[in-house]
Amino acid sequence: MARGDAEFVEFVRAASGRLSHAAYLMIGDRHQAEDATQTALVRTYASWSRVRHDDAYGYTRRVMVNHIVDTWRRPIREHPSDAIPEQRRGDIADEVTDRRWLQTVLSSLSPRERAIVVLRYYFDLPEQQVARELDVSVGTVKSTSSRALEKLRRQTHLEVHGRDR
Repeated sequence: MARGDAEFVEFVRAASGRLSHAAYLMIGDRHQAEDATQTALVRTYASWSRVRHDDAYGYTRRVMVNHIVDTWRRPIREHPSDAIPEQRRGDIADEVTDRRWLQTVLSSLSPRERAIVVLRYYFDLPEQQVARELDVSVGTVKSTSSRALEKLRRQTHLEVHGRDR
């Protein structure tokens, strides 16, 4: 192994799960989230000697978010097929149900709203840092976050109290 590789491997073990989960929350597709996480880790590895003693996690997160935002700007062309992917059968645990619910409510948000909600509340970043990472103003973060949370509240209220009320 090259110098620093063991340290990078340890970093990947510690950070990849949370990065992948956040990417999934932002994208809504597990495979694309894994690809985004891998892309961010590869780019981090290329800069490892420079970032390893700074905030490597923050650097990787910014790389991942930038990559995801770029894919929204330049979507990947998908080619549908007739093959149906395998689906898991069996009981659905509460945790899986909660994740599906969360993914459903997040999918009602625009890509920018999702990114802001995930960075602000999943990563618990301050508004200024979210603004820097998404290259928007702090006011945009505040107003978009407010609108997104109101959408989520409305949707949750409708689900709890029924849509026909």
